[in-house]
Amino acid sequence: MKQRPDIDSVKTYLLGLQDRICHALAQADGGSGFREDAWQREEGGGGRTRLLENGPLFEKAGVNFSHVFGQGLPPSATAARPELAGRSFQALGVSLVIHPRNPYVPTSHANVRFFIAEREGAEPVWWFGGGYDLTPYYGFEEDVVHWHRTAKAACTPFGKEVYAKYKAWCDRYFFLKHRDEARGVGGLFFDDLNEWGFERCFAFLQAVGESYLDAYLPIVERRRDTPWGERERRFQLYRRGRYVEFNLVYDRGTLFGLQSGGRTESILMSLPPLVSWQYDWHPQPGTPEAELYERFLQPREWV
Repeated sequence: MKQRPDIDSVKTYLLGLQDRICHALAQADGGSGFREDAWQREEGGGGRTRLLENGPLFEKAGVNFSHVFGQGLPPSATAARPELAGRSFQALGVSLVIHPRNPYVPTSHANVRFFIAEREGAEPVWWFGGGYDLTPYYGFEEDVVHWHRTAKAACTPFGKEVYAKYKAWCDRYFFLKHRDEARGVGGLFFDDLNEWGFERCFAFLQAVGESYLDAYLPIVERRRDTPWGERERRFQLYRRGRYVEFNLVYDRGTLFGLQSGGRTESILMSLPPLVSWQYDWHPQPGTPEAELYERFLQPREWV
């Protein structure tokens, strides 16, 4: 008899993860902390959005929990899986994006989620997904190595090949095809994970979720007091434009949320508060800005 997914345990874990991450980020920021906005979805489910804005360290930090359900799936979910059409579904997840004020502190994103689609008389179809990625504006090799080393340590108990597989998937996924350019320095990305059985897949989700702060906060502490000026700020706002482009054009979670009637304010919480675009801009050779493109936005093996 196949093991039935324990949705309640996933939900309990995700709510606790949101609490722990928000507590740690609020402590690091030192400001007034997160505001919480609980919401309900008319078609079924809801969530709680937590947002920190205009903090001393984080210009904008959002950490969302959502649990939505319904009788039919949106096109973004069935385009590649037509067998899911006509099934009811539940989707649970925690998604976060951190936009620091200091351009020397990288932006980071993380997401862990569970999805199940059911139809009477048929086996449920379920999977886990998620990961995290780092988007620096100024590159430091020790930061990127630490990020990837932490990601690899989270994966290793689940198989020697796991980190390499999900690191490569992350490099492919967070890529702006229309610019032929990586969004950042990658990390982990996995989806449709169910082949290990529920308990082991759930354990992997937890390993990834728990390693995020270990990967990110040491980098934040190392760079938060680095002096910066107008030049760095302009470059940060310019590079944030790439973040917006990816989220609105390619990101599966954004598309799923909008197509499934999710809460728009929560879905678009990932966007930075300030951003700029400059026509046909290129960094001057030999500058730290050029180094980002030449050394850090070229996918490579960091560990």
